[in-house]
Amino acid sequence: MSDRNRRKFPLGKVLISLSAVGTAVGAYIADWNESHIYNPAWPPHAKFHNAQTMSMGVALSLAVLYYLWKPDQTRASLATAAIIASMYGVTQLSVAFYPGIASVDPPGGDTWPQLMTTLPSLGFVLAGYLIERRRITRN
Repeated sequence: MSDRNRRKFPLGKVLISLSAVGTAVGAYIADWNESHIYNPAWPPHAKFHNAQTMSMGVALSLAVLYYLWKPDQTRASLATAAIIASMYGVTQLSVAFYPGIASVDPPGGDTWPQLMTTLPSLGFVLAGYLIERRRITRN
């Protein structure tokens, strides 16, 4: 791939898009099962918040894809997409500051398996933003 083609290929957008799609799909993969939404031990209000979180992942992802791929993209719309793309992961990390939480229900250990997807996703957003910002500047 020539240097000119590299500048035209939106690698940064692709990385941020992968993070967004992962957020939209990942919550359903992790939560649409007997350990979460079909868990008989969970009260209905806990399921309400679980469902809200899954839907929020989709909504945030759609907003990211809109701001990222709209025809008249600017540095401001790129920054908006990157901020929105990081919200799900940042808020997931913020739960460490709340009392009485655990990363998994018993009998599982509190091993924070979410970090295996959250940290790479946030890394994709940051790398994608930096790459795309530079590419937008050059064009």
